[in-house]
Amino acid sequence: MSDQTVDKSRRNWLIATSVAGGVGGAAVAIPLVSTFAPSEKAKAAGAPVEVDLTGMQPGEMRTVEWRGKPVWVVRRTPEQIESLKKTEGELADPKSERNPKDLTPEYARNQHRSIKPEYLVAVGICSHLGCSPITKFQVGAQPSLPDNWEGGFLCPCHGSTFDMAGRVFKNKPAPDNLEIPPHMYLSDTKILVGEDKKA
Repeated sequence: MSDQTVDKSRRNWLIATSVAGGVGGAAVAIPLVSTFAPSEKAKAAGAPVEVDLTGMQPGEMRTVEWRGKPVWVVRRTPEQIESLKKTEGELADPKSERNPKDLTPEYARNQHRSIKPEYLVAVGICSHLGCSPITKFQVGAQPSLPDNWEGGFLCPCHGSTFDMAGRVFKNKPAPDNLEIPPHMYLSDTKILVGEDKKA
């Protein structure tokens, strides 16, 4: 056997070993990298959720899931924002003073219950028995609503009503306003629900 044959065999062996090592390294790296993304279990436990506002029109609502709860993001119209002044005298807790730590972060303890008046971010669960209210954005008299209805949400289970800031009306079964989850703006078109370190 010549030296040239040995070198060729050695080179082939080195190439084969390198390829096998590269494939093995990739096989280990791919599952490892995929663990960096939040699992379904982590999301259910409360991992933050990004909401893209791109293309969202005034009067539109998007729903995402955070901690197993529906979170509504509503882009309010100028009329809906203006309606918040009109409803104040009819509300049970207009300034969100009841259970403020549990239901309303400090940066949302205002008339519109949000960081930016245009966007409402609220947990879509009634504070009475945990039903999910339905949207009733249309203004005016409707079944189960008063004649001077300014738009908001209606819980179909027991008739609790909430204005366009998720504030509960007086003399309704729901004891509290809708919860405002911790959230912050990552940019003009992205909200992070579940974290508010920069808010």
